[in-house]
Amino acid sequence: MSSARRGAARGQAWFCTTGLPSDVVFEVQDMSFHLHKFPLMSKSRKIHRMLMEQEEEHPALRQRRRREGSNAGDEGTLQTEIEEAEEAEEEEEQATKEGHTYCIAFPDFPGGPGTFETAAKFCYGVRVELTAWNVGPLRCAAEYLEMTEEHAEDNLAACAEAYLEQTVLRHPGEATKALKSCEELLPHAEELGIVGRCVEAIAARSSAASRSWFDDLAVLGLHMYKRVMAAMAARADVRTEARESCLVSYAKGTIPGLSRSMRRRLASAPVSSEVEQRELLEAVVASLPTVKGSGRVVTAKFLFALLRTAQILRASDAARAALERKAATQLEQATLEDVLIPSYSGATETLYDVDCVERVVRHFLVEEELGEAVASTSAAITEEAAAATTTASRPSAVAMVHVGKLVDSYLAEIASDANLKPAKFCELALALPDHARIYDDGVYRAVDIYLKAHPRLTAEERDRVCRVVDCRKLTVEACTHAAQNERLPLRAVLQVLFFEQLQLRRAITGTLLASSGAPQARHHRHQQQHRSSSSAARQSVDAGEAWRSAAVQDSQVLLLDMDSTRNRVQELEKECSSIKRAIKKIDGRGSAAASPRSEDAADAGEAAADGSSRPASWRSRYGCKFSSQVCDSHARNVVASQASRMGMSP
Repeated sequence: MSSARRGAARGQAWFCTTGLPSDVVFEVQDMSFHLHKFPLMSKSRKIHRMLMEQEEEHPALRQRRRREGSNAGDEGTLQTEIEEAEEAEEEEEQATKEGHTYCIAFPDFPGGPGTFETAAKFCYGVRVELTAWNVGPLRCAAEYLEMTEEHAEDNLAACAEAYLEQTVLRHPGEATKALKSCEELLPHAEELGIVGRCVEAIAARSSAASRSWFDDLAVLGLHMYKRVMAAMAARADVRTEARESCLVSYAKGTIPGLSRSMRRRLASAPVSSEVEQRELLEAVVASLPTVKGSGRVVTAKFLFALLRTAQILRASDAARAALERKAATQLEQATLEDVLIPSYSGATETLYDVDCVERVVRHFLVEEELGEAVASTSAAITEEAAAATTTASRPSAVAMVHVGKLVDSYLAEIASDANLKPAKFCELALALPDHARIYDDGVYRAVDIYLKAHPRLTAEERDRVCRVVDCRKLTVEACTHAAQNERLPLRAVLQVLFFEQLQLRRAITGTLLASSGAPQARHHRHQQQHRSSSSAARQSVDAGEAWRSAAVQDSQVLLLDMDSTRNRVQELEKECSSIKRAIKKIDGRGSAAASPRSEDAADAGEAAADGSSRPASWRSRYGCKFSSQVCDSHARNVVASQASRMGMSP
């Protein structure tokens, strides 16, 4: 028994060094095993039967040769008898000295030479350590060699089956390893039911087990992976999150390039060609959930990584279209790095695939329109249902604003590309509706970068690019920058100044109305405090003291409001003066190119200048100052459609 462990491989031969000469040679693929027949015959019924047949066949062959020789012609009879007698004597002497050596070939042995070596050691009584990787091949080898309990007790088939049921099939990670080992054992593993039991074990325990084993799925081939996913989809007790986790883990482990920070796949993942990788990618895309999930597992980063890899591998048009529609459902969760998909097609000249991002944005808009239509048609009559509908529509508006910021950042990133045409830039900028942008500072920044990177644009192209900016939705900082930006056409600068004056006038009016309505609001607030303090007086003897403390606090707040108002009006006066000087400078510098609309803008500036003298009268009357937040208005009446903006006159 112990001597069997000293087996050594000599070239393509394996010898069992027990001190006794081997009497049987097994040919397993390209390896020869020189063993002894009795240990193997005691455990394997197939080897026992084959050796017995050879022992019965050997003397029969010798007798047949002799009969054939005796029936030969009379001329060579004597010579033939002499040669056969000498040959028989040599064979008898060789058999007496060394004994007879049998030869058995197993060209289709399951598991190959390594599995046969382990099975042979088991026959010699050597302790064999079973693992999830070798239990499948050993179970198939035991069935092939007929090492069953009917032939000998505690045989290899029973040991492998017990380990498979009690250890491997109880944990999905171990079952995955066993399933991988069965890929080289078909159809033997399929006939024994090992493949089916491993697949069902993985599917049944995928939800209850921890996620640490999900990375083991990367070792599976595409065929076995599809069987596992089909089994998980067929079970009602498997959560959607578990299926998505298996999908993401398999994709990251088998498809290279899904993450810019992790270019390597798992070390245990099989190496595949470009065609196999394309097939893997399309299989993963087909397994993506059809409904929009929470985004915790199948994230926007993962979807855009798949889309980028699909461009590299030149996946089918159907797979790329499905990925674009799926990525659009989580566009609001994407980052700028996610949407920067390089252009791998020779037809496009731009550095990034702008067409792909534009298609994703349009898919997102279609999904949002469908969601709003369903919400409006399914609105209930009751107040509770109406409130629920309003609540459900809020995330859509928030998602639209997030997408607007993302598109503006993307435009600013691709604006420096010298091959980006003005039509493509404007098309993507105008793809979003007006309510997607609270302010147009982001798109103004992209326009400024584009004009700086493309100095050879014609006047018409520059004017078209500038029209994507809504001057009424620029903040104070953006307005100040635009008024001093030499790259902008004169028409755009005049529009900025005109709408800045318009918003300035509205801000002044709103501030005055708010100050005039403040005494009424304070009187109403005092009445409410008086009523609340009166009710408290009936419940406590300290109600009068509480009312007096509330009045003192209110007077202190009022004093602070007055001080703040004075400071704000001072800032407002300074802004009015600077705007008036800027308008005069523009009128003096561009009087030759001035249009009737610019005269209107100057008139509007003069009207604002006339109105700027009004706060002085208010200040002399009330002894305070008011300020505004120019271009910081969120009023809905300042938001117009993109189509009307494209036809706006200077």
